[in-house]
Amino acid sequence: MKNLKACLAIVAALCLASTVVPASADPLKNIVLVHGAWVDASGWKPVYEILTKEGFHVTMVQEPETSFADDVAARSGFSTFRMVPTLLVGHSYGGSIVTEAGVHPNVVGLVYVAAHAPDIGEDEATLGKKTPSILARTEGAIRKTPDEFTYLNPAEFPKLFAPDLPRERAEFVARSQVLAAAKVFSTPLTAAAWKTKPSWGVVAASDKIINPDLERWYYARAKSHTTEIKGASHSVYESHPREVAAVIADAARKAEGYAARAQQ
Repeated sequence: MKNLKACLAIVAALCLASTVVPASADPLKNIVLVHGAWVDASGWKPVYEILTKEGFHVTMVQEPETSFADDVAARSGFSTFRMVPTLLVGHSYGGSIVTEAGVHPNVVGLVYVAAHAPDIGEDEATLGKKTPSILARTEGAIRKTPDEFTYLNPAEFPKLFAPDLPRERAEFVARSQVLAAAKVFSTPLTAAAWKTKPSWGVVAASDKIINPDLERWYYARAKSHTTEIKGASHSVYESHPREVAAVIADAARKAEGYAARAQQ
């Protein structure tokens, strides 16, 4: 009877151990990539290919761009971090999304790629007006539909959004835009994950959609580990995928250490 009780105790202990393993017990392998406004997740393909070859499990979110709440709640990717430690990566408007969604306890770090990173109560439209970009000073570049959805003038898109991509690719992206509800840019954030999570930032030094100085300001405020890519446009994730993937991979490896120290 004593032996039976001892065996049962060991089995119970093993079962308990298997259910309460700290999030940092295994190497951080889960990465979620979040695209910005007017584009979709296909632009992440070059970065995705590099990261998956390095052994990471990479998921791309396809947010609808219908409202900020809808985008934060997007099911096609964000559900993957509900069960495992995850690094969230946001480009452009996607930075606002990961800032809000990143407060989830399984998110161990954030990467901003030419992205917005507002604080609680802030919105990127207001912040953008304080540090205007070339886009903001280009009259007629942003078009609006009667039902209040926005897109970039396809004729202006290649030189504003993607001047360092091959012309054929830039024109294709211009003609395959996802219309973004105007209200997504002016919705104030209710959470700011960068206040409690480690973050990394990529400045696209020749960005015409977001002023590079605004990117620098965001990342300095968040105390992000910052990398600046000279000559890179807003499409830095496509035009410089190796540099961007290197930042993301480094963040994934280091965020695991931050999570482990936080649990001690």
